Amino acid sequence: MVSLLITVIVVALIFDYINGFHDSANAIATTVSTGVMSLAAAVLLAGVFNFVGAIYGTEVAKFIAQGLADAKYIDQVVVLAALLGASAWNLITWWYGIPSSSSHALIGGIAGAVAANAGWGAVKWNEIGNRVLLPLVISPVIGFTIALLVMIAAFWIVRRMRPGTVNRGSRALQLVSACTFSFSHGSNDAQKTMGIMTMALIAFMTMHSDHLPQWMADHPSFLPHSHTNDKGKLVHDVPYWVMLSCATAMALGTMIGGKRIIKTMGAKIYRINPLQGFAAQTSGTAVILSASHLGIPISTTHCISAAIMGAGVSKRISAVRWGVAINILIAWILTLPLSALVAYGCLIALRAVFGNVG
Repeated sequence: MVSLLITVIVVALIFDYINGFHDSANAIATTVSTGVMSLAAAVLLAGVFNFVGAIYGTEVAKFIAQGLADAKYIDQVVVLAALLGASAWNLITWWYGIPSSSSHALIGGIAGAVAANAGWGAVKWNEIGNRVLLPLVISPVIGFTIALLVMIAAFWIVRRMRPGTVNRGSRALQLVSACTFSFSHGSNDAQKTMGIMTMALIAFMTMHSDHLPQWMADHPSFLPHSHTNDKGKLVHDVPYWVMLSCATAMALGTMIGGKRIIKTMGAKIYRINPLQGFAAQTSGTAVILSASHLGIPISTTHCISAAIMGAGVSKRISAVRWGVAINILIAWILTLPLSALVAYGCLIALRAVFGNVG
């Protein structure tokens, strides 16, 4: 059913766009809050580097497409329900200015939709545990620790410098770190949407392999190319048009920005200065790029939030507004199960409309 596939692709790109403005604050909040750049300039810069980062590798996309459930349990309705569940949670948290994770909302949405379709046992819980839940805990800890260590080293380096010199140098460094963090954000977050679009295309190929539409048969590059890797496992490459469309949607969404979340990330957790902003963004970049290289879909929101806390703690523990941090932590914990439940309900509703089509 080509019309349903097109609907899924459009909804996926809308999700990617929402992800852009929902998570754009991750990359630019500290830059704007410290006065290094205006909001307009920051979102433009973040959009450009998000686009470049989004076309950097596809390891995360391949995991999302094939690592969460077997293809036999997935059709277009399942993918659509997953996207709707994740999008609903994203919009709720964006509206209230809560920096939750779009990544885990999407993964929760996939798990909930697959479970509604074929039972909870159809979800690859081992993969989710090892490559989603474990990094969910570890990555913020690493980001926090690196930011704290960077700040300790920075304090030692600048201890004899004049405050004005330190501030000017820090502002320049933070401009660079904002670009690298935006790049890393695109390299991980945009790939998740690439993965779910590839998942939809794989499901379509599986169900309609004997009677593909003529235009698809004439343009095989539209569909994922399948091959066996060195471990003997069948893998599907992400089509180039999927990469470019997701990169564009993410960049456009980023340029819209997210003022509500910027206020939380850049001031309510801890009112940072340019040097601390540089430390937080550099730490987040290191963690996210490492995860992207390994094909692990981590939360950029978790990383930068924890890094901001680490930079704040370097001054004094009481400098961090722990009440706000606890509210963010609660949102993190609730994201996976609630997005899964919403997607579960969406699948039931969509089945009533579309039936068993794919």
